[in-house]
Amino acid sequence: MASTLRYVSCCLLASAAVAGCASDDSTEDTSTSEAALSSSEQTAFNFFVAKGLTKVQAAGVIGNLMQESSINPKAVQFGGGPGRGIAQWSVGGRWDTSRSDNVTWYANQHNESRGALHTQLAFIWYELTTFSGYGLGSLRAATTVTAAVTAFQDKYEICGQCDSSRRISFAQQALSAFGNRGAGCFSGTLNKEMPDNACVQSKFDHLWWQCDNGSWVDRWTDPEPCNGIHPL
Repeated sequence: MASTLRYVSCCLLASAAVAGCASDDSTEDTSTSEAALSSSEQTAFNFFVAKGLTKVQAAGVIGNLMQESSINPKAVQFGGGPGRGIAQWSVGGRWDTSRSDNVTWYANQHNESRGALHTQLAFIWYELTTFSGYGLGSLRAATTVTAAVTAFQDKYEICGQCDSSRRISFAQQALSAFGNRGAGCFSGTLNKEMPDNACVQSKFDHLWWQCDNGSWVDRWTDPEPCNGIHPL
């Protein structure tokens, strides 16, 4: 699905040294499924709203992740830097080394791929709720897009050259694009938006997926009944 947000990738800017620029890492694949084909921006936005953040606060997170990686879970920092994934966690640190606080460890603990969008979103939430220094309190106190962007930027991303104005712009676009939507999911199989709890058999892997508050999940892990069944 084409991205709803219209933006110019930070890596195409003349100032390619801006912190957070990332390119695609084709060596680490994600599953081809209904979940993988959803809009990554909307999936991430709905994920954080489902966790209890307001839409303004969720937009602040999305604005940061857009600047860091365009919410590409396979992103590698532009120019060969250490940043990886949607939040550009560093190799040698929060990507694969920090004790009980790195993406690789978290993925292994949950038998998931570290290159999967949902794994990386869940890891962000794990860090926010486990380590107070990453600023969940400040994020939850934010009532404006600027405050939400700043809270996540300063305490979670801890970036060098942050380019806050671009992060705020991305966040405002996300709030405008997704803030008034319901919690549906885009189906790559049916090529249309599906309502919450719709169950679709994917043409990509033949598995059953259920829309769960904006994200596709394994049908058999969701206790809610299907709101419409769509076999191949």
